[in-house]
Amino acid sequence: QILVDDLRERGRLWRLAPYTHSYPSCWRCHTPLIYYALPSWYVRTTAVKEQLLAENEKTGWYPSHIKHGRYGAWLNNNIDWALSRNRYWGTPLPVWRCTVDEKHLTCVGSLAELSDLAGRDLSELDPHRPYVDAVEVPCRTCGATARRVPEVIDCWFDSGAMPFAQWGAPHRNLAEFEASFPANFICEAIDQTRGWFYSLMAVSTLLYGRSSYENVLCLGLILDADGRKMSKHVGNIVDPFMLFDTYGADAVRWLMLGGGSPWADRRLGNDAIEEIVRKVLLTYWNTASFLALYANANDWRPDFTAPVPVVDRPVIDRWILAELHMTIREVDAALETFDSAGAARRIASFVDTLSNWYVRRCRRRFWRGDEAAFFTLYECVETLTRLMAPFVPFLTDTLWQRLVVAANPDAVDSVHLAAWPQVAADLADERLREQMSLVQRVVELGRATRSASKMRTRQPLARAMVAAPGFGDLPEELRREIAEELNVATVEALTADLVEVTVKPNWRALGARFGKRTQQIAKAVGAADAADMTDGRLTITVDGEVIELNGDDLVIVETPKEGWAVTTDGGLSVALDLELTDWLRLAGLVRDVLRVVQEHRKTSGLEVTDRIELWWLASRDDTGAAIRADAGLVADEVLATSITEGAPDGDLPAQSVEDLGLTVW
Repeated sequence: QILVDDLRERGRLWRLAPYTHSYPSCWRCHTPLIYYALPSWYVRTTAVKEQLLAENEKTGWYPSHIKHGRYGAWLNNNIDWALSRNRYWGTPLPVWRCTVDEKHLTCVGSLAELSDLAGRDLSELDPHRPYVDAVEVPCRTCGATARRVPEVIDCWFDSGAMPFAQWGAPHRNLAEFEASFPANFICEAIDQTRGWFYSLMAVSTLLYGRSSYENVLCLGLILDADGRKMSKHVGNIVDPFMLFDTYGADAVRWLMLGGGSPWADRRLGNDAIEEIVRKVLLTYWNTASFLALYANANDWRPDFTAPVPVVDRPVIDRWILAELHMTIREVDAALETFDSAGAARRIASFVDTLSNWYVRRCRRRFWRGDEAAFFTLYECVETLTRLMAPFVPFLTDTLWQRLVVAANPDAVDSVHLAAWPQVAADLADERLREQMSLVQRVVELGRATRSASKMRTRQPLARAMVAAPGFGDLPEELRREIAEELNVATVEALTADLVEVTVKPNWRALGARFGKRTQQIAKAVGAADAADMTDGRLTITVDGEVIELNGDDLVIVETPKEGWAVTTDGGLSVALDLELTDWLRLAGLVRDVLRVVQEHRKTSGLEVTDRIELWWLASRDDTGAAIRADAGLVADEVLATSITEGAPDGDLPAQSVEDLGLTVW
């Protein structure tokens, strides 16, 4: 303003206008900052620029683009490191300056050296201000008094000195330092690219001629629900201890490790953690609880001296073990490349497969106390616990104590002391995995076919027919898996043509392509035979011109033959025979009865292993006929020791279903 007033008074002011420009401000209080040019002490890092670039080439970076991108550009544009800071707190710069000639400098490397210079024992001296500032030494050049310079060292130098400073090396513990140097990997947020990552490499390269680490994992930032970086100042941080108290530390840890690539930013919110608890942690816990429940009910303990040989177990056991060992292989490979998200996805997939396919499909075997089933599930849960231990250390250690240590006195006390799982190549049966994958795809398509035909799931059907590459090679055990899942009596290869295919013109596509000739083209399409199509293409002739139409030009209509429902997807077709015989209708009623009794067991508070006595009355003739015909099946499914037609003598809780005309006690 003084300059403006002066120019105005002298008549030299031509124009005065406001000008908005960026200006630095304090990130905490937002007040303007003023930059002063100050003298500083430097480390000549430019002298080792080529060494730094060479060390960077030897270093593994995750993600890889940081190596020659953000970090590589920083090294290529390297400038000398301004080492000193004009502050009170910090590591004092160990330089004493002569009071007679400022060019006389003495650099001190240890308290022992400082003691020799000062002529007294300073080994117990606190080497920080103000204590070290009180120490005066004779100048090594002229003998005059020398005092320490007032600057302290940049704290990033302290962080860069960590690998040797933590041991006191090289003055002591040199062997321990050399045994731990360099680090296999380090990790920090990506904003440390020009901070800690650089200071570690620079300090070690200057002192030891090499970097202090071999691999770097650049962690992404934790963002709030709106995608903003969390900050205490902004007030958008999420209290981690609140999350621990609400969901447990393991759930938060899984989100950090498995919620995305470690180097990707991620939003932290309750919904994501709740999904982890529900889909992964509770499923894992419930699977282990299921094993414990039925093992105790059958008084089963794993006999490690005489396990059931894998080759003698049913195909579904061999399949889940193949999935287990492929999971070990893939998790191990992912973690070797620091891909914790990939490892977590594979573990979560196996947890889901184990619970929602293997345990569900084998539930009756556990009821019967099947030794092979118990061994297989125990091996899966025990190995899964070791795989999950780095991700959820508390939950896995709790289960290890209850499930493994309790059953095996020779087991180590903690899962974190157990050996990492190893792949058994003979169990990782890839062909069996492919066959079961086909089974699951057939089942999924079969369920979709049922849904589209509005045929309820509990209604048994006579047969399903399947057309798929590899279906003919499926063993009978796997075909039975399909039959039971789809609730059909038999599963056969699709040999007959159960679908009538017609082809119609796609008027919009034909109009865009042929314009005024669309009517002629459409008429020719309508007259064509769908059997003449090849790979979804149809060739027609109009006015002597041969025209080839592709799938976009045509509307393909598939109409199943009477009494069938057919669905085709991705080269796989499933056909369901919808004709219901009297026997099938009665079988469907039996399944409805089972549902009613199981619900009554549940609402009565019974344990799944509790045996019951069952009474029933049916006002519908077909419901009564169904129960009488399959009383043995009903008893087995609901764990009934007796089934009696008629009401009980005592006052027992009843459940009635009007649609079935059924009451059960």
